[in-house]
Amino acid sequence: MMTTRRALVLIAMAAVAVIGGSLAYSHCQIPCGIYDDEGRFTELAEHFTTIDKSMKLINELSADPKANANQLVRWVMNKEAHADKAAEIITYYFMTQRVVPAAPTDKAAYDDYIKKLTLLHEMLVYTMKAKQTTDLANVEKLRALLHEFQHAYGAKH
Repeated sequence: MMTTRRALVLIAMAAVAVIGGSLAYSHCQIPCGIYDDEGRFTELAEHFTTIDKSMKLINELSADPKANANQLVRWVMNKEAHADKAAEIITYYFMTQRVVPAAPTDKAAYDDYIKKLTLLHEMLVYTMKAKQTTDLANVEKLRALLHEFQHAYGAKH
Protein backbone atom coordinates (compact mmCIF):
# COMPACT_ATOMS: atom_id res chain seq x y z
CA MET A 1 0.00 0.00 0.00
CA MET A 2 1.23 3.49 -0.87
CA THR A 3 2.09 5.84 1.96
CA THR A 4 0.40 9.22 2.18
CA ARG A 5 3.69 11.00 1.64
CA ARG A 6 4.50 8.97 -1.47
CA ALA A 7 1.01 9.58 -2.84
CA LEU A 8 1.40 13.33 -2.30
CA VAL A 9 4.77 13.31 -4.03
CA LEU A 10 3.33 11.46 -7.04
CA ILE A 11 0.37 13.85 -7.22
CA ALA A 12 2.72 16.84 -7.01
CA MET A 13 4.92 15.41 -9.76
CA ALA A 14 1.92 14.80 -11.98
CA ALA A 15 0.67 18.34 -11.37
CA VAL A 16 4.06 19.80 -12.25
CA ALA A 17 4.18 17.72 -15.43
CA VAL A 18 0.72 18.82 -16.51
CA ILE A 19 1.14 22.50 -15.61
CA GLY A 20 4.80 22.76 -16.56
CA GLY A 21 4.25 21.00 -19.87
CA SER A 22 2.25 23.93 -21.17
CA LEU A 23 4.87 26.40 -19.97
CA ALA A 24 7.87 24.69 -21.57
CA TYR A 25 10.43 27.00 -23.08
CA SER A 26 12.39 26.40 -26.25
CA HIS A 27 15.16 24.85 -24.20
CA CYS A 28 15.75 23.82 -20.63
CA GLN A 29 17.99 25.80 -18.32
CA ILE A 30 20.05 22.95 -17.01
CA PRO A 31 23.48 22.16 -18.42
CA CYS A 32 22.31 19.24 -20.56
CA GLY A 33 24.70 20.00 -23.42
CA ILE A 34 22.03 19.30 -26.05
CA TYR A 35 21.77 22.29 -28.35
CA ASP A 36 20.41 22.82 -31.84
CA ASP A 37 21.57 26.29 -32.85
CA GLU A 38 20.55 25.86 -36.48
CA GLY A 39 17.11 24.74 -35.36
CA ARG A 40 16.76 27.89 -33.24
CA PHE A 41 17.83 30.09 -36.16
CA THR A 42 15.22 28.36 -38.33
CA GLU A 43 12.56 28.86 -35.63
CA LEU A 44 13.38 32.56 -35.36
CA ALA A 45 13.15 33.00 -39.12
CA GLU A 46 9.79 31.21 -39.12
CA HIS A 47 8.48 33.41 -36.30
CA PHE A 48 9.57 36.52 -38.21
CA THR A 49 7.82 35.27 -41.35
CA THR A 50 4.63 34.62 -39.38
CA ILE A 51 4.82 38.09 -37.82
CA ASP A 52 5.25 39.54 -41.32
CA LYS A 53 2.20 37.65 -42.64
CA SER A 54 0.16 38.67 -39.59
CA MET A 55 1.03 42.33 -40.08
CA LYS A 56 0.07 42.22 -43.75
CA LEU A 57 -3.28 40.61 -42.96
CA ILE A 58 -3.97 43.03 -40.11
CA ASN A 59 -3.33 45.93 -42.48
CA GLU A 60 -5.53 44.37 -45.16
CA LEU A 61 -8.39 43.48 -42.78
CA SER A 62 -8.27 46.94 -41.20
CA ALA A 63 -9.88 48.34 -44.36
CA ASP A 64 -13.19 47.08 -42.97
CA PRO A 65 -12.67 46.55 -39.24
CA LYS A 66 -16.35 46.06 -38.47
CA ALA A 67 -16.73 43.16 -40.87
CA ASN A 68 -13.33 41.69 -40.00
CA ALA A 69 -13.25 42.23 -36.23
CA ASN A 70 -12.84 38.57 -35.31
CA GLN A 71 -10.12 37.93 -37.86
CA LEU A 72 -8.32 41.11 -36.84
CA VAL A 73 -8.25 39.97 -33.23
CA ARG A 74 -6.98 36.53 -34.23
CA TRP A 75 -4.16 37.94 -36.38
CA VAL A 76 -3.14 40.43 -33.70
CA MET A 77 -3.01 37.61 -31.15
CA ASN A 78 -1.01 35.48 -33.60
CA LYS A 79 1.49 38.30 -34.16
CA GLU A 80 1.84 38.78 -30.40
CA ALA A 81 2.34 35.08 -29.74
CA HIS A 82 5.06 34.69 -32.36
CA ALA A 83 6.86 37.81 -31.15
CA ASP A 84 6.79 36.36 -27.63
CA LYS A 85 8.12 33.01 -28.86
CA ALA A 86 10.95 34.74 -30.72
CA ALA A 87 11.83 36.80 -27.64
CA GLU A 88 11.83 33.60 -25.60
CA ILE A 89 14.36 31.93 -27.92
CA ILE A 90 16.53 35.05 -27.94
CA THR A 91 16.61 35.27 -24.14
CA TYR A 92 16.24 31.73 -22.81
CA TYR A 93 18.32 30.01 -25.46
CA PHE A 94 20.91 32.44 -26.78
CA MET A 95 21.40 35.06 -24.08
CA THR A 96 21.31 32.76 -21.07
CA GLN A 97 22.88 29.61 -22.48
CA ARG A 98 24.78 30.02 -25.71
CA VAL A 99 26.48 33.42 -25.55
CA VAL A 100 29.18 32.90 -22.95
CA PRO A 101 30.47 35.89 -20.95
CA ALA A 102 34.08 36.86 -21.54
CA ALA A 103 36.51 38.66 -19.30
CA PRO A 104 37.18 42.30 -20.25
CA THR A 105 40.89 41.51 -20.02
CA ASP A 106 40.56 39.29 -23.13
CA LYS A 107 39.77 42.12 -25.55
CA ALA A 108 38.96 40.00 -28.61
CA ALA A 109 36.68 37.60 -26.74
CA TYR A 110 35.04 40.45 -24.82
CA ASP A 111 34.40 42.47 -28.00
CA ASP A 112 32.86 39.38 -29.59
CA TYR A 113 30.67 38.86 -26.51
CA ILE A 114 29.50 42.48 -26.53
CA LYS A 115 28.77 42.32 -30.27
CA LYS A 116 26.57 39.23 -29.83
CA LEU A 117 24.75 40.68 -26.80
CA THR A 118 24.15 43.94 -28.63
CA LEU A 119 22.65 42.15 -31.63
CA LEU A 120 20.44 40.00 -29.39
CA HIS A 121 19.28 43.05 -27.46
CA GLU A 122 18.46 44.85 -30.71
CA MET A 123 16.47 41.81 -31.81
CA LEU A 124 14.51 42.00 -28.56
CA VAL A 125 13.80 45.70 -29.11
CA TYR A 126 12.56 45.09 -32.66
CA THR A 127 10.51 42.12 -31.48
CA MET A 128 8.81 44.52 -29.06
CA LYS A 129 8.29 47.06 -31.86
CA ALA A 130 6.76 44.31 -34.00
CA LYS A 131 4.26 43.71 -31.21
CA GLN A 132 3.45 47.41 -30.94
CA THR A 133 2.90 48.13 -34.63
CA THR A 134 2.18 46.68 -38.04
CA ASP A 135 5.18 48.42 -39.58
CA LEU A 136 6.82 45.85 -41.84
CA ALA A 137 10.14 47.70 -41.49
CA ASN A 138 10.41 46.18 -38.01
CA VAL A 139 10.26 42.66 -39.44
CA GLU A 140 12.84 43.51 -42.09
CA LYS A 141 15.10 44.83 -39.33
CA LEU A 142 14.57 41.57 -37.40
CA ARG A 143 15.58 39.54 -40.43
CA ALA A 144 18.68 41.67 -40.97
CA LEU A 145 19.65 41.40 -37.30
CA LEU A 146 19.14 37.64 -37.36
CA HIS A 147 21.43 37.35 -40.38
CA GLU A 148 24.03 39.57 -38.70
CA PHE A 149 23.80 37.59 -35.46
CA GLN A 150 24.18 34.29 -37.34
CA HIS A 151 27.35 35.67 -38.90
CA ALA A 152 28.72 36.95 -35.56
CA TYR A 153 27.74 33.69 -33.88
CA GLY A 154 29.55 31.69 -36.52
CA ALA A 155 26.51 29.63 -37.48
CA LYS A 156 26.18 27.84 -40.78
CA HIS A 157 23.53 29.41 -43.00
